[in-house]
Amino acid sequence: MIIDRSRLLNCPVLSLHIGGPIGRTVNEVIDPNDLKIIAFTVDGPQTGDGEHGDILDTRSIREFSSIGMIVDSIDDLIVREDVIKIDETMKLNFSLLGLTVKTKKGTKLGKVLSYTVDSETMTIMQIVVKRPALKAIIDPELIVGRSEIKEINDYEIIVKDEEQKIRQDAKKQDFVPNFVNPFREQKFAPIEAKENEE
Repeated sequence: MIIDRSRLLNCPVLSLHIGGPIGRTVNEVIDPNDLKIIAFTVDGPQTGDGEHGDILDTRSIREFSSIGMIVDSIDDLIVREDVIKIDETMKLNFSLLGLTVKTKKGTKLGKVLSYTVDSETMTIMQIVVKRPALKAIIDPELIVGRSEIKEINDYEIIVKDEEQKIRQDAKKQDFVPNFVNPFREQKFAPIEAKENEE
């Protein structure tokens, strides 16, 4: 399902082994090469204590649900140096928030305010751009799909030139609906109530 970035932060990390929370997510680690969240830093009473790490590789997440991120156990938390790709990406200190968004011709569209993520693949699907003051009167936010992004560097995101086309393509993008799992938290009417109706 497609979710807003805000749902991924301060999110409980739940262990199947102990049947409860082991911490909460603090920050995301984004790989700028493919715009994927590859890890989260986690804060909890036992995280970073020498025995357990404080980084959650997104590949260790069994499921993301309304109650949090579910993992097998606290042993899924790693130390930064354990995975080379995560370590190298964290050294980049890359963040999407606040980056300037421009067209290839140099027209400034605004700055990144937030983004949406596919919770299954942790791929960033769209970025939400806060418009400059003059343009914000007519259109306060612009949604840019990942297919519109041409280049990313330390300071800015370069997108296709046609601003109108960006708006149209954002509307066309397939939206994955949030389906209700039929096997969870079902509320059925009591049998007695059904019999009384008859």
